[in-house]
Amino acid sequence: QLQLVESGGGLVQPGGSLRLSCAASGFTATYYAIAWFRQAPGKEREGVSCISSGGGSTYADSVIYADSVKGRFTISRDNAKNTVYLQMNSLKPEDTAIYYCAAEGGLLFRLCELNYEYGYWGQGTQVTVSS
Repeated sequence: QLQLVESGGGLVQPGGSLRLSCAASGFTATYYAIAWFRQAPGKEREGVSCISSGGGSTYADSVIYADSVKGRFTISRDNAKNTVYLQMNSLKPEDTAIYYCAAEGGLLFRLCELNYEYGYWGQGTQVTVSS
């Protein structure tokens, strides 16, 4: 069955870096839009970044970032490993949250969206930024 497994979270000091991984199984991730979301205690879930499905479309592998992470986070995919990454640099205490990856096949050949209802979700990984 389709499964997403996040890893790479942890405790890091402000200004530090982490790389989150989202390993997909049971499906070919390149044909899906993949997004990263986060949810901090007491706050609503927030879309962080997404990468569009691959292939020959105009939007192949196009990316979107929330304003709060633009210039600090980078999303990428490794098709050979069926994995999507989120490189997080210059981390701030306000980046502390549980980070989830999500996949959606309904966005095939379309530009990914952070406000879309993604159909498949991982279990999340905790990121804590604190001195």
